[in-house]
Amino acid sequence: MDTITLDADRRIDGPYTFAAALLGRLVPQALERVPGLVAAHDIEIRAAAPRLREVVAERRRSLAASLPIGQRVLVPGARRSLRVANGLAEFVRDHLRDAGPLAVTVTNLGEADPTDTELIAVLRRRVDPGLLTIEEGPSAPSDGPLCADFDRFRDEGFHHAMAESGLHALAGLAYEEDPQRWRHLLQRTAASLEAIEREDDARELYDRSRRESTDPRHRATVAYATAMILVRHHDPARRDPEQALAWINEAITITSLLPDRADRAFHLGFDLNGKALVEVRRGRFDAAMDLVRQAIELAETDLADQHPIHRLVLYGNRAQLLAMAGRTEEALADYTRAVEADPGYPDYYLERGNLLLRLGRTDEALADYEAVMRLSPPFPEAYYNRAELRFAAGDLDGARADLDHTLELDPEFAAAYVNRSGIMAGLGEHEQARRDVVRGLALAPRDPHLLCVLGQVELAEGRPAEARTAFDAALEADPALVAAWAGRAELAFGRGEHDAALADLTRALELAETAELLFNRSVVYRAAGLAGKARDDLLRAAQLDPEDEDVGRALAEV
Repeated sequence: MDTITLDADRRIDGPYTFAAALLGRLVPQALERVPGLVAAHDIEIRAAAPRLREVVAERRRSLAASLPIGQRVLVPGARRSLRVANGLAEFVRDHLRDAGPLAVTVTNLGEADPTDTELIAVLRRRVDPGLLTIEEGPSAPSDGPLCADFDRFRDEGFHHAMAESGLHALAGLAYEEDPQRWRHLLQRTAASLEAIEREDDARELYDRSRRESTDPRHRATVAYATAMILVRHHDPARRDPEQALAWINEAITITSLLPDRADRAFHLGFDLNGKALVEVRRGRFDAAMDLVRQAIELAETDLADQHPIHRLVLYGNRAQLLAMAGRTEEALADYTRAVEADPGYPDYYLERGNLLLRLGRTDEALADYEAVMRLSPPFPEAYYNRAELRFAAGDLDGARADLDHTLELDPEFAAAYVNRSGIMAGLGEHEQARRDVVRGLALAPRDPHLLCVLGQVELAEGRPAEARTAFDAALEADPALVAAWAGRAELAFGRGEHDAALADLTRALELAETAELLFNRSVVYRAAGLAGKARDDLLRAAQLDPEDEDVGRALAEV
């Protein structure tokens, strides 16, 4: 087994200091032995180890890579680093299967950037310890300066580094020394603080900026950003759409007066798009649609060949609004415009795939989900969504495999526990279902679907009191949850409480009329001596599902 020692101190190389050193050892070996493996992880390797970009070609490429930095308006979110970490872990795992095991001692782990601490956690979780062991070594941090590669931080979504280094740089820079640099640095630093859920610190910077600067475009940007904090705050209780409306109107007032036509079209379009989100939060969807339409018209009329990413974002946002309004064909057209504008950007394939799945166009949805898998480092949502598609098609094994992989990529993906626990309960694997429910409820304590599955598990394992408590909690969280009404009815029927079972099944049928629910209510009616009502339910069930053999047999008996 090879043994190496690597330093993770972020002052050496900033984000992915440890990763870059590890890849510096492994990538040259892999290029000689399995070059296709390197090519399969080009995005992750190039993001983590910029010095390897000369030897690792850019195989997957988004439009942003070819544009000036001022036109790259899509900044990766904080969650992108998890996708990069998973891609790097798969590269390391597959390389070591070929090259042999490795033991790594990491020094200065306490001084690592969050990108490296996250990567090490993923490596420990996903790579067999027979292939890779990682031990923490001694700590002797350097006293050198923080890395300040701000363009890289922005383009790659390294928000913790941008926030830390940006705050440090701002502390040593007076506004009067270089107003343009100060404003630019403050905007980037505050945006990264928002991304890592430090909105109060971001707001403090924006307030400071308003005290220092009278530059119109900067003040408009700061007003826009303040509005976005107020509608997107990670704590829903801290959101305030009405106050956000005041701030976004301030931004629009300023950008409407910018003298340069193209400059005005871009910044005003950006602000109109932001106001659309505010209006969505206020429940005014028609107003939001009109605002995005205005922004698109400005972009198409006054920006010519400039800012293509700005335009595709506008089309993507209008697609979301159209889908919410039930105008699905128009929404699909806008998603397709966004995809065609940048075929290397994965997110809009995911959104379009979700809409196609809702429309029952499963082959097209599958193609979009698998496009995401090809274009991006491991993307948990793509596997989660494909699992839904497979489940709807009756492929329980495929759905379970995709949910397993989703949770391997992201153990905090609460919705995946919901769906996998439901599959496990349906298959009678109650112990596994309970484990998933417990993990899911730790992340989402009041999730009605998890509580419903818990009720099903408790009922199957002969704990009726606990089952009733779980079903009641599920219905308190979501009174329209059909499965919980049906589960509670099954519990009541098992106790001989026919009136209660009929009441719950009738409520379930008011919410969703299905052959299965009608059949179940017919069973309760027959047990209660109401054969006529049982037959009525069976006749209606036969209309809804003429192929249901249970319904056919029951009709023959009544």
